[in-house]
Amino acid sequence: MKNISGIRTEYMLQTLDEHDVQADPIEQFKIWFHEAHQSKIEEVNAMTLATVDANHHPHARIVLLKGVDEQGFTFFTNYNSHKGQQLSDSHQVALVFFWKELERQVRIEGNAFRLTDAENDEYFLSRPEESRIGAWASPQSTVISNRALLDQHVEEIKKRFEGKQVTRPPHWGGYRVEPTRIEFWQGRPGRLHDRVQYEKIRNVWEIHRLAP
Repeated sequence: MKNISGIRTEYMLQTLDEHDVQADPIEQFKIWFHEAHQSKIEEVNAMTLATVDANHHPHARIVLLKGVDEQGFTFFTNYNSHKGQQLSDSHQVALVFFWKELERQVRIEGNAFRLTDAENDEYFLSRPEESRIGAWASPQSTVISNRALLDQHVEEIKKRFEGKQVTRPPHWGGYRVEPTRIEFWQGRPGRLHDRVQYEKIRNVWEIHRLAP
């Protein structure tokens, strides 16, 4: 195996100045997300979601961003999953986007709250039928004996909804992460990266440069 400590990349592409960013971090995120999407980055909406459980143990996994507006960042999951249970224990979460092709990272901290039934239904019905069936068939995060059991569940759900629209299961829905802190990171040479942080203080976003 190659010496892991010797693996390094020199970041050279762009700069980030705290005087040039948008006053609202959501607007700044939209600009960066658009540039990432235009760069043909695969899974551009993939983000790490970090949660904590009732014992304050951290957990992290990759999920997909499904919307962003002035209120925050949305994603969907099974409410009975490990992440759903952890979000019931604590609303505090962190999100991380890493777009290596642009040498950029965005870190988001905030609180996650469930979406309304109407919002959940609207998105669920926009999904491919196979994904809607999967939401019913998978007891997400529970131990199962083998793959055949999951396939059996899928066939049972197909029969249940044969000739009918596959509606949303009650245990499936979305969350909106309402941010309190957002950091934009731009890789720079010599590990002297540009870091610009937004922090919401008394409902006003304050902008600061952080040392790398």
